[in-house]
This record gives sequence, C-alpha cells and structure tokens, in this order.
Amino acid sequence: MNGQRSFCDRVNRRNALRIGLGASLGGAIGLPQLLAAEAAAKHGVDPSRDDVSLIILFLQGGLSTIDTLDLKPNAPAEFRGEFKPIDTVVPGLQVCEHTPEIAKVADRFSLLRNFTHNNSGHGPADHAMLTGYFPRAGFNGGLKPNNHNPSHGSIIAKKLGPRGSVPPYVCLPKMHNSGGPAYLGSKYAPFTVDADPNAPDFSVPDLVPPLTVDSTRLDSRRQLMKTVDRFQKGAEASVNSKARALTTFQKKAFDLITSPATKIAFDIEAESDAVRDEYGRHSLGQSCLMARRLVEAGVRCVTIDHTNWDTHYNNFTVLKDDLLPHLDSGLPTLLRDLDQRGMLEKTLVCVMGECGRTPRVNKYAGRDHWGPSNCILLAGGGIKHGRVIGATNSKGERPAKDPVGPADLSATMHHLLGIDTTEEFYTPEGRPMPIAKDGRVLTELL
Repeated sequence: MNGQRSFCDRVNRRNALRIGLGASLGGAIGLPQLLAAEAAAKHGVDPSRDDVSLIILFLQGGLSTIDTLDLKPNAPAEFRGEFKPIDTVVPGLQVCEHTPEIAKVADRFSLLRNFTHNNSGHGPADHAMLTGYFPRAGFNGGLKPNNHNPSHGSIIAKKLGPRGSVPPYVCLPKMHNSGGPAYLGSKYAPFTVDADPNAPDFSVPDLVPPLTVDSTRLDSRRQLMKTVDRFQKGAEASVNSKARALTTFQKKAFDLITSPATKIAFDIEAESDAVRDEYGRHSLGQSCLMARRLVEAGVRCVTIDHTNWDTHYNNFTVLKDDLLPHLDSGLPTLLRDLDQRGMLEKTLVCVMGECGRTPRVNKYAGRDHWGPSNCILLAGGGIKHGRVIGATNSKGERPAKDPVGPADLSATMHHLLGIDTTEEFYTPEGRPMPIAKDGRVLTELL
C-alpha cells in the first residue's frame, strides 16, 4: 500500500527493484571494484569495539513520532491526533496503541526525544541524518549518489574495513541517495542488494549465484573470463599493474560468491517459515531479517531504506493500516532475535527518519514535514535500555530543553563502533572535514 503513494515532490517511490547490483545506481559498485578496496586505516579506532556493528532502519519520508513514540494525549485535539498511548514493559514509558509489539520490547531500546534540526526538506534532512552534515550550497538531493558528505556506512567501511568474507557496508533493498561515499571515493561505496528480500524470487546474482549452480558451471564461467581476458591483453599492456590488480580482484570475486559464509548470509530462504512470518512477510520485515543475517556474517553496517512515511494525507489511516503494522513486526522481532542470539549488545540499532511531522494536523488529516521535533529509537551496541532522554514541549513542537541533533547522533554512533569522531578526512580540495563536526557523544545514552 505504501509503495503506491508519492512523496510531496510528486516523485513516485514505488519499490520497483531490479534484481542484482544496478550499475546505474552510480554509487553502488560491483564485486571486483568492492574487493579492490584497501584495508581501512586503523588509526583512531578503538580495538575493543571491533566486534560492534550498526543497523540503520531509515524510515524515509519522516516517521510521525508525535503519533508513535512521543504522543501528546493532553494536547488540544488538532495536535494530539487520533491515536491513544499504551503502557510498555518499562514503567512510565508509553507508545502508540498501534504498536503493541514495540511496547513489549521497550526494555530493549531507549528513546531520544529531544532531537531536532532546522531543515524540513526531504533531501537536505535525509543527508543530515545519514551523514551528520547538512549539505552545502548547490546540493541536489535527487542525485544518486549525491557528492557532498560520506554516509555513516562509508565512514565505517573506510575506518574499519571488511570483517571476514563479506562487504563492510551493505544497503538494502536499495541505496538511499545520501548513502554513498562522497569524497571518500568509490572504494567505500555500499554493496547494494537492489532487490526486495520479500520478493518470491529474491536473489543477489552478482554476489550469490542460485544455489543450484554447481561448481562445473562456475568453472565454465572462469574459463569464459580467461578467454575474454586474452582479447584485452593488448590494451592492458600499458597499464600492467592495474591489470594485475583487476585480475586479482576478479579472482577474489569468484572466491566470494562460492564462499559458504556469503551464501549463508544472503540465503534468506534458509530461515524457517516461522521466523520469516514473525518478522513479517513484507519488505520492512524481511529487510530486518536480512540485516540480522548480514551482521551475523560480519557486515559492519547495514542501512535499510524503507519508504514511504511521507504522510501529508490521511496520516492516521496510512499509519494504522499500512506502515505501523510492518514496523510493529519487523523492529521488535529484530530486537528479540538479536537479544536471543547474544548479538544485541554488539549490534547498535538506530531507527530514524529525516524529520518528524507537524504537531498540528492539516486539513487533509495529514501531518507535514517538521524538522524541529523528532524522536530517535536506539538499541544495543552499548546503549542503556529502557530510558527516555529529553522531552518535547506540551504540543510536541520542539525540545523543551537540551536539544541534540544529527551531528550528536553521528558522533554517538561512530563512538560506539570505536571510531575517533574528531578525526578529519580531506576533500579533493584539501578541506578538512571531521567525522562528526561539532557533535558530542551522548553519554547519557551510554
């Protein structure tokens, strides 16, 4: 249902996802290019945090937090909306009546209710949330990828490098426009699944061949590659070192697609029907399940880009009948699953959108973009659970005091992965760019 609606910019966000790695994405890269990335620089990294991973569940369009995680039941009707709060397993903490499963796992997450920023536009706000930086002049939010600041996942890929035989940074079911590496370079672009894990024919052919493809067929593909390579030797003669490197990484690509760890990580069909049903047979639920499998296999950062939370019209109907049931199965099951597997304390989960929604309901029974007030859900990875940090005013318009923003969230996430957030990268022009400019680690969450 939500895939049919358009964002306010009239661009349809229907998940018509192609299977495989789309070279047209620009920011996504194929296996040989991915494997050509050098090991990440290890200075400025805390080795005691090397086993921590990050899952970002990005609710693109902007979750209405005033209707879900920060309800205002005592506000006037035009502000409080139609939903009622319910108690959670944490005394004093309430959430929306249409998220009963999230209420049951409130002891596994904390809420950051004093979150704010001053831009309510999709593109710039997306960029700020996924990079920690607001874009500079000339930003085009429609470009994929944009070229302003590196995403959290690309920074993690650069600083920490791969762990095992899987990529360090994966985006699914597709890459967000602001999910790329910017000036860090294509070596740190995400491995993009570019396919919906809920699709009946889901596969990632550039990474994992169908399980029925036997070694004989793969050997034939190797021989075909060798034949093609013979026709390239003349052109390669002038760039021998690059040719040797390419050959090396082509070999590594074949090794990767035949590695048991990779097959296991991306073979979502290996999960029982009961587990898949518990996550939910929809894109958000199956993406959460895939994220758990990828982190379990060694991926350092998984970004799930889920759309469309841009509820300008019929906000309450769309949330109740479409969006919230998906969130209420996928997210709590992910947290329970990670916890039961002993992975939650080593997996930071961050649920966010680019903005909240306007405190006042509009004439279309919807809520519009609202950067000044938002709420972030954080779990695992060193976060104290069952806590509420900060508060908004009585109408949910803005933080009551002590506001925090995207740079603070960025600093906190990277700190929990052992990265020195004061370290600077340099743009091609030589401009120094701290990993988290002016952001402070939110120690009250830790």
